[in-house]
Amino acid sequence: MREIVFDTETTGLDPAAGHRVVEIGCVELVNHMPTGETRQWYINPQRDMPEEAYNIHGLSEEFLSDKPLFSAIAEEFVTFIEGAMLIAHNANFDMKFVNAELAALDRPNLPKDKVIDTIPMARKKIPGAQYSLDALCRRFQIDLSVREKHGALLDAELLAEVYLELIGGRQPGLVLASTNSTISAEMAVAAKPDATNARPPRPHAPTAEEAAAHQVFVEKIDDPIWNK
Repeated sequence: MREIVFDTETTGLDPAAGHRVVEIGCVELVNHMPTGETRQWYINPQRDMPEEAYNIHGLSEEFLSDKPLFSAIAEEFVTFIEGAMLIAHNANFDMKFVNAELAALDRPNLPKDKVIDTIPMARKKIPGAQYSLDALCRRFQIDLSVREKHGALLDAELLAEVYLELIGGRQPGLVLASTNSTISAEMAVAAKPDATNARPPRPHAPTAEEAAAHQVFVEKIDDPIWNK
């Protein structure tokens, strides 16, 4: 099962007001385990950067001026997420921006039934808690020391850890079992004694005292199966 945890940074809150995507970050999971595959695109929004947005993510109009347009990265983005379930925090926000960018290129929208929003998941798992990404990271003891400002790829990486906690932990049992079996087999081979240092078999027969004590115990049982 392939999933893509993703996040966006934008120039504002509403694409209908002319705001644009300026960064997309993606983290790939397969069977709920990070594969190490990530993607990050900085995007020239072809407009100014409001101070409120800059204070959140630190991406200036000057920094973005030589970055590709969304039209130049759209195919790579769509290809990378193709066939995967998408995971996002407050997914409606990210989806409306990405779909607005796709619609401007006459490309189909990303389907809503392929998106999982981690906020409803968190509300169900931990009712009454705070549901910001920072709050959930602190709750699950996920390191936030590198997060001075928001960044799409960094936030996607943090969200991937939060998501795995929300679905039951960062180590799926099936993968662990497979890994542990391999490790156990390797340990058994490594620990196998050779002919020069082989240990003698350990005695397992009961002592005379243990046998007598067992006989006394059995005699206290009505119609024990040992006598059949």
